[in-house]
Amino acid sequence: MSPAWYLIPGLGADERVFRRLRLTGTVHVLNWLAPQSPTEPLAHYAARLAEAVPADMSCWLVGVSFGGLLAQEIARLRPLARVVLVSSLGSPSDLPPLLRLAGATGLHHLVPFGLLKWLPRLAQWFFGARGGTEYRLLRQILRDTDPAFARWATTQLLAWRGPGLPSAVRLHGTRDRLLPAGAARIDYLVPGAGHFLIVSHAAQVSQVLSSRLEN
Repeated sequence: MSPAWYLIPGLGADERVFRRLRLTGTVHVLNWLAPQSPTEPLAHYAARLAEAVPADMSCWLVGVSFGGLLAQEIARLRPLARVVLVSSLGSPSDLPPLLRLAGATGLHHLVPFGLLKWLPRLAQWFFGARGGTEYRLLRQILRDTDPAFARWATTQLLAWRGPGLPSAVRLHGTRDRLLPAGAARIDYLVPGAGHFLIVSHAAQVSQVLSSRLEN
């Protein structure tokens, strides 16, 4: 049986970030649903997203950034699924200190969501997107991101209590400025890659994902 992949993009992103991947098997993208309320819990949201993943089928869940949290939550409901985290958190303890402070104090509520849309070069630096098509794609994603969804997702990210999934395979860039790897366990550390790893180093990510099929 050919492998089945369920890909979960990062906050505000969609299937566009996966276009450079080359995977063997059936590929599905779990696009975002609208939160049922501004306070819908992440686990409840994950259960709704999990409805697209057959419970009786072995598959791979690949979560990028915030999508990695959803991949881990869905895996709790789909025990036959194996998880790969790309530029994401393996546990709440991986959250950078500044973001942890923002979550504890509520400072993130003061940030005007959509700010990076008007500061594309700053966004490029944070995400580590290279010029040309990568920069244009990042600008499009920022432009299309729903501020209400971004606010909900950011709140859930900062409030996530896990627990993490120790069996998850992790890929991370050495120059990730949004969610630095820090001292966390990383299975595949990609030199020079930033938070836009899924796009900028798609060939390497594809190679790693393909190698997991043999394990």
